[in-house]
Amino acid sequence: MKQEVLTFIKKHQLLRKNTTVLVGVSGGPDSMALLHFLRSLKNEWKLKVVALSVDHQLRGDDSLADLQYVEKTCKEWGIGFVGVSLDVSSYKKKHGISTELAGRELRYQFFGEQMELFQADYLALGHHGDDQVETMFMKMSRTASSSSFQGIPVQRKFFTGYIIRPFLCITKEVLEEYCKENQIDARIDSTNFETDYTRNFFRNKIIPLIKEKNSNIHSIVQHLSETLSEDEQFLREEAGKMVDELIDFDGENGNVSFHADLFKNRDQALQRRAYHLILNYLYKDLPKDLSYAHEEQFFALLQRKNGNVRLDFPSDLKLENSYGFITFYFCEHHKAPNLSYHYRLDIPGICVLPDGSTITAGFVEENTEQDNFSCIFSTEQVKLPLHIRTRKPGDRMSWKGLNGSKKLKDIFIDAKIPLSARGSWPVVTDDQGEILWLIGLKKGQLTSQRLKGATIQLYFEKGKL
Repeated sequence: MKQEVLTFIKKHQLLRKNTTVLVGVSGGPDSMALLHFLRSLKNEWKLKVVALSVDHQLRGDDSLADLQYVEKTCKEWGIGFVGVSLDVSSYKKKHGISTELAGRELRYQFFGEQMELFQADYLALGHHGDDQVETMFMKMSRTASSSSFQGIPVQRKFFTGYIIRPFLCITKEVLEEYCKENQIDARIDSTNFETDYTRNFFRNKIIPLIKEKNSNIHSIVQHLSETLSEDEQFLREEAGKMVDELIDFDGENGNVSFHADLFKNRDQALQRRAYHLILNYLYKDLPKDLSYAHEEQFFALLQRKNGNVRLDFPSDLKLENSYGFITFYFCEHHKAPNLSYHYRLDIPGICVLPDGSTITAGFVEENTEQDNFSCIFSTEQVKLPLHIRTRKPGDRMSWKGLNGSKKLKDIFIDAKIPLSARGSWPVVTDDQGEILWLIGLKKGQLTSQRLKGATIQLYFEKGKL
């Protein structure tokens, strides 16, 4: 066993000489075998080894006895020891989480504190190949995303160093045999045989059946976990580049926005991961009721080309598609900015709008060719002075060829103008409120069609802000 584990350590570069290694030790065969194994390397590798043991106070005197057993063994083996009793039940009630999650959070909090206290390089944990098989099959039963279908990592960053799991290459049977050979009288947690917990159900009911068909399943699953992790790391890096290029993060208002067409041009695998990166940015903690069904709703929303559609996500997160412009925002933080303005336009003169756009007015001697961003009329056709403003409720206008008038709201809808742009869209009126020009969209039908008096020319230039 020792050589197999050392080969695994070397392959993954899990351990260096002259370092401090903390070991999570429960008193069971797995962790006791790990502690014994690292003790056997202690002198040759010049390691400082310290055992960390946690009493979760869930099994009364038995769990305390486990901690005391670890402490006694460490004294016999000449290994440093730090133990703690944690009130998992109270923590569980306070945070409304499962017993398993409460125990894990408190345990890793303690581990992190000790990592910093010892300035440790590694935290070694005794997870083995069978644990990996259980984890992968558990995830297979409840995970609908390949990005979440990964096993227990061999190594990951943790406080001052790394969590390492040198035993993922071997089975529990091998560890139990190791304990017998080295006369390690490990403690047995009776709750491991209960099936109330999900992991124990897989451990006691499912995995034994699979191992009957393939006793080497742990090696296959470990290889699968590693390759999936490598692939996922690459895809997430590429998705991160995509997000940097396409997504606009408004940190002040907590909003995220992007153009659907640009997003959809990227590979589907990157789109999915970019979607999850956005959610991780917006949510402090991902809601428990956020599921793959929400992912499907997002991609359906992404395909919408017309109108304004909004989705409701957990914790008041809203997703909105306004004519191909996607916005994520929380209702509590989303306050529509005051985009309205009203300016008098002198002739000659220049009006600068809040977004940096300009409208230039002047008198001309002869008519020039017009486009969507220029407009011409005479002083006899309008009541001066002119005004530049944003729309008002009930605004209507008419134009050549239209029978009657039409609401500006309907003009915006017909032109597929996003809701976010309508509030600041410039409208030119005369002094009596007659809409002369909805810039870039429509030019008003004037009462008199004859150009009498001085001719006024307006030019619009889009700002660069």
